[in-house]
Amino acid sequence: MKKTILTIITAFIVSGFAHAQDVGASPAYIKTLTSDWKGERFADGRPKVSDAILKRLKKIRIEEAWGYLRRKGYHNQYEGNWQVIHPEGVMTGRVVTAQYMPLRPDFEKVVKLQGAAEKRDTIGGSNSWPIEILKPGDVYVADGYGRIIDGTLIGSNLGNAIYANSQNGVVFDGGVRDLGGLLEIEGFNGWYRGEDPSYLQQQMLTSINAPIRIGRATVLPGDVVLANRHGIVFIPANFVDELVLASEIVALRDEFGFQRLKEKKYLAGQIDTEWTEAIKNDFKNWLANYSDAKLPMTRQELNDYLKAHDY
Repeated sequence: MKKTILTIITAFIVSGFAHAQDVGASPAYIKTLTSDWKGERFADGRPKVSDAILKRLKKIRIEEAWGYLRRKGYHNQYEGNWQVIHPEGVMTGRVVTAQYMPLRPDFEKVVKLQGAAEKRDTIGGSNSWPIEILKPGDVYVADGYGRIIDGTLIGSNLGNAIYANSQNGVVFDGGVRDLGGLLEIEGFNGWYRGEDPSYLQQQMLTSINAPIRIGRATVLPGDVVLANRHGIVFIPANFVDELVLASEIVALRDEFGFQRLKEKKYLAGQIDTEWTEAIKNDFKNWLANYSDAKLPMTRQELNDYLKAHDY
């Protein structure tokens, strides 16, 4: 009996070493995290939201995206109070996550050994590992626990590498260095907590494409970022298409309402509450005469949405 128990315990120990925690999450784990997504995926398991919808998302207001997610029960997807490399810019993209922690030597050793087993570059710093896997349209999102001094996750060298791989930018709950050099990377943008000339030290990468916390938001690999000067919303991939279309309809409603108020056809109270059937019919007629070339969606998408939502 004792021998049997010892054999079982030994098997568990061996199994634990054989299946050490990966630095990078497996495709199977990412698929589990994002199981509500039914579309195409990248080889690493992340949802492959289309470039076309990412382009349309750039025109959506933060408040509209935030409100849509709250109506779906997602109350922790926004974070504000950022410094932005190009404040006039808008960034959308598919999330690659990375988590950093204060340095602990024994844990760092495990991470480096596991990184080597995963055939990651062991010559440079591990903060280059997330950059190496970026695809066009990705956004590198890092939990640097708000550390700025000695917590500068990139300077101009890594910034250039990020843009070369993703043609996009970053969201860092931490610091950056060499902001002057980052400003010179055409097309690159970044949301970060602060700037400091110090380099990264006493800080270590612990995971890639695992769930992370960015301020008050929970972020999963494969989420979609909407970032502008007003803050950032992290959108579950399965909601993006509907969120964009619903927000575009709201923008059209606003345009209609503003026009009718200027014309003094309705009172403000009539527009700023649930619409009567007469106003809904006026809106539908207004849309019927709206140029297809100016619509943010296809005419079919518009008609299907109106039908499904009792207009």
